Amino acid sequence: VQLQAYGGGLVQDGGSLRLSCAASGRTFSSYHMGWFRQAPGKEREFVARITGSGGSTWYTDSVKGRFTISRDNAKNTVNLKMNRLKPEDTAVYFCAASVVWGSSPSQYDYWGQGTQVTVSS
Repeated sequence: VQLQAYGGGLVQDGGSLRLSCAASGRTFSSYHMGWFRQAPGKEREFVARITGSGGSTWYTDSVKGRFTISRDNAKNTVNLKMNRLKPEDTAVYFCAASVVWGSSPSQYDYWGQGTQVTVSS
């Protein structure tokens, strides 16, 4: 599976962005998908994940109620809608695919190249 993340940019505090991740291959629905982020000098951290069917989602506490993960298996895409963005959300955001349902980066087999999200105060 090859993944391509896009949609990042510069936004003001309180603004919104929508990230997307396009996947290649005909087995996209077989993979659980996750979004992670990495700020300068920090470890990569889990943000949100969604099951292969799209029926279940999970979020890290700091984004609950602000971010929404979704997927379209017909289009091989997974999205992350980010509302009420905060400066602490600034990071490079990565999409990733896994056959295991979990939040650890080590559980994910395929990664996109990352897209920068910068939230100005």
